[in-house]
Amino acid sequence: MASASHRRSLRKRRTTLVWAVAVAAVGLLVSLVIALRPGGEPDTVRTAAGTAAGTRPSASPTTRTPRPSPKPSTSSPAPRRTPAAATTATTPSARPSPAATRSSAPRPASGAAPLAGRIKPGTTYDGVATHYDAKDGDGACLYGPSPDLMVAAMNHADYETSQACGAYILVRAASGASVTVRITNECPLPCAPGQLDLSKEAFAKLAGLSAGRIPITWSLLSPGTSDTVSVRYKTGSSRHWCGIQALGHRNPLARLEVRTGGGWSRLTRTEYNYFLSPDGTGCGGSLRLTDIYGEQLTVDGIAVRPDTVQPTRVQFTLR
Repeated sequence: MASASHRRSLRKRRTTLVWAVAVAAVGLLVSLVIALRPGGEPDTVRTAAGTAAGTRPSASPTTRTPRPSPKPSTSSPAPRRTPAAATTATTPSARPSPAATRSSAPRPASGAAPLAGRIKPGTTYDGVATHYDAKDGDGACLYGPSPDLMVAAMNHADYETSQACGAYILVRAASGASVTVRITNECPLPCAPGQLDLSKEAFAKLAGLSAGRIPITWSLLSPGTSDTVSVRYKTGSSRHWCGIQALGHRNPLARLEVRTGGGWSRLTRTEYNYFLSPDGTGCGGSLRLTDIYGEQLTVDGIAVRPDTVQPTRVQFTLR
């Protein structure tokens, strides 16, 4: 038979067990209630679920990688906010303005002479004037005799392989007297750059012949004239070889070209003021004359007639 103390100890253990079972049962019941109620998951679960559900509005960095947004340097709205700047940058290449078109194909301005050599329009040259007996007015330019003896010989440097031939020069003396002469001859060395050797008739308009040598200034002139340009083939010219000369041109002549199957061919100028075609190219065909200002005159129908002056209907523009 168990003693009283043993029975009391047993009852205590049973009581403790009952309370433990009861507490466990209550805890289980509370857990079941919490688990079964709507939205009854713990806050940490709701937070994770909410984060997963919220990925749709804002893409993650890995989502942006396949479709990257433009870089700040290229996506800046500044160009769009200033359309005028964008228009300025694109308009010249997309739709050239009339000014841009003119600049791409420039036309010589009045007074501009892109083909001028040593003697340029709008320039005053210092020099000295001497005089010589011009006789019939002919000279190194081989224009032939002329009734007009207001002529001069250009110094060797400014004669420039006959490019000065036919130029009209306004000559002024220190006294204020002036005369206009046409270059028909060359003054060989020792004539210095700037020097003009005038016919006696022209020199007399500036000073007495006894002066012999006077200081002058001179400049290129584009004279008014009703004459037209003439063309002459040199003696001995034929379809196989020819020399061509232009006469009566208002402005200095820079080029003479002949038409060929491939376009225009420029002929070489000689010291005696003829342009040569040594193989006959273009002899008897169309000619193109260009003055120092770049103006071009085309002449057709000039046959090979040696030593014959053949007039045309064209003349360079007054400058």
